[in-house]
Formats: sequence, C-alpha cells, structure tokens
Amino acid sequence: MTRASGTTYYWGTRILPPEQRRDVHAVYALCRMADDIVDAPGATEPAKLAATEHALRGLQERFEQALDGGSAGTILDAVAHTVRSRRIGPACFDRFFAAMAADLTVREYRSYEELSGYMDGSAAVIGEMMLPILQPTSDRAFGPARDLGLAFQLTNFIRDFAEDARLGRTYLPTEELRRFDVPPGIRSVTPQWRAFAAFQIERNRALYASADAGLAYLPARSADCVLTARRLYSRILDRIEGAGYDVFTARVRVPTGAKIALSADSVIRRWMTQRRRQSPIGPADRADPTHLA
Repeated sequence: MTRASGTTYYWGTRILPPEQRRDVHAVYALCRMADDIVDAPGATEPAKLAATEHALRGLQERFEQALDGGSAGTILDAVAHTVRSRRIGPACFDRFFAAMAADLTVREYRSYEELSGYMDGSAAVIGEMMLPILQPTSDRAFGPARDLGLAFQLTNFIRDFAEDARLGRTYLPTEELRRFDVPPGIRSVTPQWRAFAAFQIERNRALYASADAGLAYLPARSADCVLTARRLYSRILDRIEGAGYDVFTARVRVPTGAKIALSADSVIRRWMTQRRRQSPIGPADRADPTHLA
C-alpha cells in the first residue's frame, strides 16, 4: 500500500531496518484507508454522505476493536500491533479520525490559524505517531516531528490546489486568497496566483527548516529516513517553481528515478560515515545530517 499510494514515503522507509519499516507501513496504511474513504469519487455528495460517514466510523471502530485485542482484519491487526508495541498514544488516532470527518463537511478554512487546527489532526499528529517508531534520543524531536507533518501536508495543499477545488475543497486560507486577489475557483496561472503560491512556498520552507532541527535527535538510520523523505517531498516545491507555479495543467511530481537516486545517496553517505568511524586512524565525528538538506 505504501509503495502504490505514497511513493515518497516508500523510498524514505527503504533506509530503515525491516522492523521499523513494517511499523511505518502499518501506520501509513491506516491513514491511507481513511483518506481513501473521504476522497472517494462523490464521497461528500448529499446522496452518499451518510454512507461515507458510516464507512469512516466503521473503520475507526474496527481499529479500536483491534487495539482492544480483537481481530479486525490483517491490516488493522498489524496497525494495532504497531500502536501497542511502539506505545503510540491512542489519542493521536482520535484526533486523526476527527480531522478525516471534518473533510466530509468543511469546505474551506478562513485563516491559517483555522487551517492549523485542522492540520493538527491530519498532519502534525502523523509526526507524533511516527516518532516512537523512529526512536528519538530526546524529547526535543517532538516539535520538529509535528512541523515535518505540517510541512508535508502544506506541500500537498499547494500542489493539489486545483484537484482539491474539483472536490469542492479549498484548504489554503481564503483570507490569504483574497489578500492576493486570487479567486478560489482559479483554473490557470496569473500574476496574482504566482505571488500567492510564492508566499505559501516560503511558509512551507520555514516549516521544513524547523523540522530539520529534529534530525540531530534521531538515530542515524532514522535521521537518514526522515531526511530522504524531507528532501524528496520538498523537491515538489522546487518543481512547482520550475513550472512557473502551474499546478493546474498537470500534477507536479518528482520522477521515480530521482527518488531512487536520493534514497541511494542517503544509503551511500551512511555507509561512508560508518567506514570513517571504523577507520584505524580514529573515529570521525558524526556528520550533521542537515548537510544533505
């Protein structure tokens, strides 16, 4: 599921040891299952809304059943095993499902403050879920983990602006759209859109920079995993700029070849660092992981 639906995350997780990789895949799978329910074609149309709400509530109930020790199907049993073994706070999932439910009724967010409230449950909380799997060495990793979740989702909102509009949703703050004189239903690039998108990208990069501070509090392989995913995802912003801020003509993507190359680069750098540490000349200081950003 991770490979098919979230290739950026997939290539980042290839760096982790198998047991951590499985746990990341399990958490991702639950999030993907919920997202697929709320984003299904016509899911929020009046004739289908009750069925969508029922499906989302049913997923949450089956997950909670699995957490309580009952069997709820292979994927949810795996998620529950990860939550218990990694001691991920169950309240994280309450916030996550509440955010998914909001997608069924909330069509827009007036301010960035309002949007941040939604992203707490849809994005920042994902960082909180993943952190126990990555085994941080300090509580100082908590804030940066949340910021990375926020950064990933804000990148999605910028890239998917046109696609979300077709679903009847406007995530980027409507107050800011008005400030830049951009209509919510815009369908092509204008000077006003370029200025608006540049403003959002600047905010997005500040979140990535804040998230980078957490790399120092992760073990080497976890830091490599996170940094690879961060490098891959933030590259979407570069490609949006390179396309003249055109997110309307086609979905902006990072080519698979580039993802493989960046992942391989992280593995090679880690191997070289380990070799330097094992050198008879003397142990080398651990390289600052942010040098790859």
